[in-house]
Amino acid sequence: MLRKSRRGFTLIELLVVIAIIAVLIALLLPAVQQAREAARRSQCKNNLKQLGLALHNYHDTYNLFCTRKGGNNVTDSAGACIANVGFSTRGNCGRLSGFYPLLPGIDQAPLFNAISAGSNNGTVPPGGPEGWAGWATWNVVLPALMCPSDGATQVAVRSHNYVFCIGDSSNNTVNATIVRGAFANRTCYGLGAFTDGSSNTILMSERVRGAGYGTNPTIPTTVGGDYSKLNNIVMGQAPQTNPASCKALATGNFINAGLQVKGHGGRQIWDGQSERVGFTTILGPNSVACAEGTNNNADSTHNIIPPTSFHTGGVHCLMGDGAVRFISDNIDTGNLGAATPAAGSSGLSPYGVWGALGSKGGTEVVGEF
Repeated sequence: MLRKSRRGFTLIELLVVIAIIAVLIALLLPAVQQAREAARRSQCKNNLKQLGLALHNYHDTYNLFCTRKGGNNVTDSAGACIANVGFSTRGNCGRLSGFYPLLPGIDQAPLFNAISAGSNNGTVPPGGPEGWAGWATWNVVLPALMCPSDGATQVAVRSHNYVFCIGDSSNNTVNATIVRGAFANRTCYGLGAFTDGSSNTILMSERVRGAGYGTNPTIPTTVGGDYSKLNNIVMGQAPQTNPASCKALATGNFINAGLQVKGHGGRQIWDGQSERVGFTTILGPNSVACAEGTNNNADSTHNIIPPTSFHTGGVHCLMGDGAVRFISDNIDTGNLGAATPAAGSSGLSPYGVWGALGSKGGTEVVGEF
């Protein structure tokens, strides 16, 4: 009798098939990742466009853009904010961020109304308490203010990725009421102040959320992970005298070992401090940030805070005319050895095209960028 032969895969043939599948996956995976990042980058750009519309709607109503930091302020005889004596008597310490007045423009009118009303039993004043206080109304997640590429830190309430331009000066970024950029403390600027042209002036950009919130860590000998320069600010510097010395504190993508850092950016959306919701145009995008002194809260007076992102090669910037431009990490930054201009001064920026884009009235001629 003839026996029928059965044909199947040999071990070698099976291994060859597995190898081919592995090669195909290896070829396709980067393409899939690139497509996903392209989609995330597009969403980030659209978020900034929506913020641009919100800013211009606000300008149409008041003929001014909003402040970076404002609100109500109850002070003692020395001028210090009265805190920890009950919500109804202390207000928000004059530190309410510019995101509050923009809420109606990003489809968050109910939240705006809730903050404006405070508490109906009188325990919280209109405008809310301090941005860091334990008020339940503050505890929201606003996807319109989150860049989907920032996956390094967990999405949490009060988080955000977009920041307001202070300009090309590191002098008193925290409290200056007159600044070279578009957004100051308790001062509003209209388009009439943008004598360099709205298309040549940055309004907003993005920043990776800080990884050292509420801490004062020292970087270990082996640097990596959460101590990326994208996340944190080096303390103990004098950035207003020589920005190049700040830039030297990082090597490649990481802050040099042994330095103390803090990372408050993007962690308290309602607090208008510059470390939380502001940025400067001194060091280029995705550069190291630094602050004078060793204050581990978000209260350092002088700061260099570049915009940062996880987009390859640069950051998105919202211009004064509503356009969103992608600015390269390699944009011209001029003379980084020069001391930064006074916060309220006018005139040319020493920091090249990047500094010129951050100043609204520097009289610079900005070419292609």
